[in-house]
Amino acid sequence: MIVAGCDIGSLTSKAVILNNKNVLGYCVIRSKSKPEESAREVFKLALKKAAVHEEQIMYCVGTGYGRNKIPFIQEAVSEITCHGKGAQWVLPRVRTVIDIGGQDCKAIKLDKEGTIQKFITNDKCAAGTGRFLEVMAKLLGVGINGLVGLTVGTNQEPLTLSSACTVWAQAEVIHHLNAGKSKGDIAEAINRAMAARVAILVGNVGLEKDVCMTGGVAKNTGVVRHLEKLLGVKIKRLKFDPQIMGAFGAALIAKQMFTGKNS
Repeated sequence: MIVAGCDIGSLTSKAVILNNKNVLGYCVIRSKSKPEESAREVFKLALKKAAVHEEQIMYCVGTGYGRNKIPFIQEAVSEITCHGKGAQWVLPRVRTVIDIGGQDCKAIKLDKEGTIQKFITNDKCAAGTGRFLEVMAKLLGVGINGLVGLTVGTNQEPLTLSSACTVWAQAEVIHHLNAGKSKGDIAEAINRAMAARVAILVGNVGLEKDVCMTGGVAKNTGVVRHLEKLLGVKIKRLKFDPQIMGAFGAALIAKQMFTGKNS
């Protein structure tokens, strides 16, 4: 039985093709201005990687901010549910999921069955989101992945960003650059500021072990390292690409829905 999940986010779009418990193929692309165009392109590419024809897909679930614009899905499900579902399938003992997307950050608490007990979303400010890191990386003249590849100085006090606001943080970064501070030290301050913002959100939802991160920012080892220090826990690494976890969870839900309707 082949099913699919499609996650249309503000920065990236993801699709996963699933056969029972095996991922046949997946794809991540930069989101286009129209969610339906993003959905069609990423789905087509994932099908190609999986060597599967669209007619073979028995059921498809959509998620993400653009989920209601996906033309080929049978059901739309919130990204909170999908990220929780995907994360706990990969790590059955996980109880806290931190999902950092392009335009929001979510802290999710699960019970042992994977049911969502509580969640908090930061969607009013770019700080604490992938957009924040993207803006800061552009100021430094590096790609978003370059924020963890810059050499950090060891002979001076660590730099800090005192403002939680993205606009004011940009001004601070420009000030540090004009003052001759190294890009590595500034990147470290950016990652630390990001982690501090997310840690507040996690504290408000109530931290419970085990903890994992989903979303593209989970690949930023600098943010993860600072977040571990602030929370006092080791964040579990996912064996799958954390950026596809929403689409993966959507595919798992698609399997459940199809089986339930045809049992």
